[in-house]
Amino acid sequence: MRGQTHLWVVQRVTAMLLAVAVTVHLVTIIGAVRGGLSATEILGRLQGHEGWLIFYVVFALAAGLHGAIGLRAIAAETIGLRGRGADLAWLAAGLATAAFGIRAAIGLYA
Repeated sequence: MRGQTHLWVVQRVTAMLLAVAVTVHLVTIIGAVRGGLSATEILGRLQGHEGWLIFYVVFALAAGLHGAIGLRAIAAETIGLRGRGADLAWLAAGLATAAFGIRAAIGLYA
């Protein structure tokens, strides 16, 4: 039961992080586009900026963990997929998703 409580807390914390991150991301994009910036100009502003790198790394980690925990719960409730092996598979899927996002963030930074 203790593990379930930890997962519940992580799910809620990542949801809060994602709410802020998605809002910042969308407001920034909409502002940039309405301001007349092209995709090339936007990417130019992101390159080499440590703040945006950290922001997108945290965004990717939160999304990967949040999604994996949610999919774990859905799989357990709908098809009865439970146990240590299933938990490890969902953790691997979440970390892989996060790794793709982090790789993209590094690509923006470099």
